[in-house]
Amino acid sequence: MTRVLLVDDQMLIRAGFRTILDSEPGLEVVGEAANGAEALERAMRLEPDVICMDVQMPVMDGIAATRELVARGCRAAVLILTTFDRDDFLFETLDAGASGFLLKTAEAEKLIEAVQVLGRGDALLMPEVTRRVLTRYAGTQGAGAGRGAQTPSELTQREVDTLRCLARGMTNAEIAAELYVSTETVKTHVSNILAKLGLRDRVAAVIWAFKHGIAA
Repeated sequence: MTRVLLVDDQMLIRAGFRTILDSEPGLEVVGEAANGAEALERAMRLEPDVICMDVQMPVMDGIAATRELVARGCRAAVLILTTFDRDDFLFETLDAGASGFLLKTAEAEKLIEAVQVLGRGDALLMPEVTRRVLTRYAGTQGAGAGRGAQTPSELTQREVDTLRCLARGMTNAEIAAELYVSTETVKTHVSNILAKLGLRDRVAAVIWAFKHGIAA
């Protein structure tokens, strides 16, 4: 069972999300919060697997709350939900440690899928988001085609290959097919990458790859 905490200053929005998620087998909404400060308290007490977080809220916004959750060692994956499709929100939330980004205008099935993905321990970085990350870092950070790249000595060549595939927005199954290995081997490579580079999740790994110029 994937435990979910809903964070939004609008009660009707929370009620709608609860109805959608509670109707899906394997998902359970265990709590709600109306601002980032409440989210911090309830996340540490309820220990959810996934936190659906609004951005603009009183007292403490979603970006500040996400950053503080990460600093406190909260292991819940944060899914940012917003009505604003803005690059500044996207990059601030990713830099803060969010594991996914979804517009509130998305279909109910997309919300369910996003929560399920994060609940499995994966991260939600859709191809269109990956392209925007690349646009942000290309040129200024040396990303793309390995220009000026320095392969991290901590990683094996197979782990570097896996990291490049992650930066292309590929799933574990797609990476396995690309590298001719099993999905279990891919999971091991991803775990090793995160541990060796001190990264929180796959989103952080993608950003790291672009920033350090090893994204293919």
